[in-house]
Amino acid sequence: MPGRFFLQRSCADLARLFAVPEPEGRIVPRHNIAPGQEIIVRTGDSLVFMRWGMIPVGRVNARGRPVMETIVNARSETLFDKSAFLGVARCLVPADGWYEWTGPERRKKPWRITRVDSGPIVFAGICDTWHAPGGRELMQAATVTCAPNADVRDIHDRMGVIVEPSDFLTWLRGSEDEAARIMVPPPDGTFAIEAALDVDWQVP
Repeated sequence: MPGRFFLQRSCADLARLFAVPEPEGRIVPRHNIAPGQEIIVRTGDSLVFMRWGMIPVGRVNARGRPVMETIVNARSETLFDKSAFLGVARCLVPADGWYEWTGPERRKKPWRITRVDSGPIVFAGICDTWHAPGGRELMQAATVTCAPNADVRDIHDRMGVIVEPSDFLTWLRGSEDEAARIMVPPPDGTFAIEAALDVDWQVP
């Protein structure tokens, strides 16, 4: 949707993909990136490290207390309507692929999803800065989802919005109407799907 993804490309590869300078720090190739872990995203004209998962800024419950529930994926259909996402920026989240599971509980089978052309996958994302108790600031991001294309439909009812290079700047800087036109499933035949039984699912 994605719930886990993987990224093995270097900072130099991503800098070339996005036509921006290399970030400070290094990317460790990972086969199993989980919510709550650090990811790299493009925001504006730079690559930045953020936590995957957002605590919506200003979101409170009926008693006026902050809601601490983390949002990993935001639905495209309500992205521009929900108060939880007011004022967030847009970003791009690079990956080499993602995973989904099918089957009965405790016996689910993992599937690896990659592009047929072996190119990078770039998810549409949103991001902001969470002001944690004690004055700490945490940069955070979530991916945006839409209905699946035919490649993914049999294994999940949602998929991440895929942004092609020609739409990078539109997603980052365009109007809400322009961004909405990107939040649709990619053409059928974009992805290859294979069993992912070789992955260590333990989160470090």
